[in-house]
Amino acid sequence: MNNPRTMQSTAQVLKTSTDEASASTLWADILSLIKIGIINSNLMTTFAGFWLALYFTGSSFFDNWHVFLLTMLGTAFIIAGGCIINNYYDRDIDQIMSRTQSRPTVTGTITLKNILIMGIAVTLLGVLLLAFTTWTAALIAVFGWFTYVVLYTMWSKRKYTLNTVVGSFSGAVPPLIGWAALDPGLHPVAWGLFLIMFIWQTPHFLALAMKKCEEYRKAGIPMLPVVHGFSITKRQIVLYVACLLPLPFYLHSLGTVFLILATVLTVGWLAIGIAGFFMKDDMKWATWMFVYSLNYLTILFIAMVIATLPFPY
Repeated sequence: MNNPRTMQSTAQVLKTSTDEASASTLWADILSLIKIGIINSNLMTTFAGFWLALYFTGSSFFDNWHVFLLTMLGTAFIIAGGCIINNYYDRDIDQIMSRTQSRPTVTGTITLKNILIMGIAVTLLGVLLLAFTTWTAALIAVFGWFTYVVLYTMWSKRKYTLNTVVGSFSGAVPPLIGWAALDPGLHPVAWGLFLIMFIWQTPHFLALAMKKCEEYRKAGIPMLPVVHGFSITKRQIVLYVACLLPLPFYLHSLGTVFLILATVLTVGWLAIGIAGFFMKDDMKWATWMFVYSLNYLTILFIAMVIATLPFPY
């Protein structure tokens, strides 16, 4: 005969396990919606912009810690808002591509109405937080959001191979946001950061497009390798990487060691790019280029911060 207390205890354990699983699934869905990887990488460049603004204006981090928090939170929220609306708009093609089929806009675990409301609310919160730093930072963030959501997602992504270039504007503004939050005047170095990010994105995303070429083809997205093939895509990638070579010299005031490191990093990426013309395995080469691009960006921006460490706080 079953013990009623034992049965009740078992039921409570099962309910707790179910609640925990539901909460875990909801959290995973939210992280998928906001594209947490994109947020993290953009916050890294936002931090670099803010940190270099401290260095070039002779400001103290501890005197501006509240501005730093507002900047990072505001940037994170406005990027998250743009990504949520991107997911909402792209729900028809996301169900075709394997890497996006688990998004809640496809599975239906969160209603589309709630997703849209979430995207708008999070965006507005991000703008509000940045407005408490400077209006320049808030306006730059709005420009980046508009470029990503309207000009990239809703206009160029499904029509033109230049969609990657259009989207690069939004990915290049985080360092400007970080800088403008402290210094609305935007030192020329800030624009150097913008140019590095703008040029970096095309070879990075074209390498990814080569890796996911068949998925993009199935979804009807006119990425360069889908429309014009791998040969032209390789040439474009190498051309953009070569354009990165002079850009670190905009940051010459960070010192000779930084310039040497930045040059070596770019030459290494360019060498791998040129090697692609002699490799038979295009997918292997695309993977090399994609992985190198991630390490390139991380090392370069960490080096910027390290180069400016010996200054008064």
